[in-house]
Amino acid sequence: MVDNQIKIGWSKTEMAQKVALDIPDGSYVNLGIGMPEMVADFVPEGRELIYQTENGLLGMGPVPEVGQEDLELINAGKKPVTTNPGACFFHHADSFTMIRGGHIDVCVLGAMQISEEGDLANWSTGAANAIPAVGGAMDLVAGVKRIFVITQHNTKDGKSKLVKQCSYPLTGKGVVETIYTNLAIIDVKEEGLYVRELGPNVNFEYLKERTEAQLFQ
Repeated sequence: MVDNQIKIGWSKTEMAQKVALDIPDGSYVNLGIGMPEMVADFVPEGRELIYQTENGLLGMGPVPEVGQEDLELINAGKKPVTTNPGACFFHHADSFTMIRGGHIDVCVLGAMQISEEGDLANWSTGAANAIPAVGGAMDLVAGVKRIFVITQHNTKDGKSKLVKQCSYPLTGKGVVETIYTNLAIIDVKEEGLYVRELGPNVNFEYLKERTEAQLFQ
């Protein structure tokens, strides 16, 4: 976001880097479709993060360079990916066994709404004639140990995605641990939403004006 030539907050790339920095060394990580896919491009120096995609790949690498794509090597979002040394392929059902069996440490998902209690809505607005497309998100929030969300802080029409209570159909209740937006990094605690870090040229008052949910410092 640029306001009078002053950069406000983080870019999508910077947000993805922030997420990667918070993932512990040696973690097995599932990435949702959309902005979460960008996290695979970043592995902090000195760490090994093992990215899994539910269509059957463990050891997913960065996005391939233009012209180097293999259209048979894709992630769950049907986008071309690469593999890291030691990567392996497996059946879709085995992939969900990893997820449901609690073998994935961290999942990064997008969001339409996140409530003050960490409820997540990320698959439908509930609008008439909308096509339901929950995918594997419900399995992920139920089976993965830690759920991170990466999303723009506001919708295109300026509405806050951090709300007091979700009005959209829930993916999971009380599942979100940390929220990464273009304006701030926010931890979900029993007492509410606590701002851990503010983006460039963002102060707490600016953030509160753009947030429906109650925030704490």
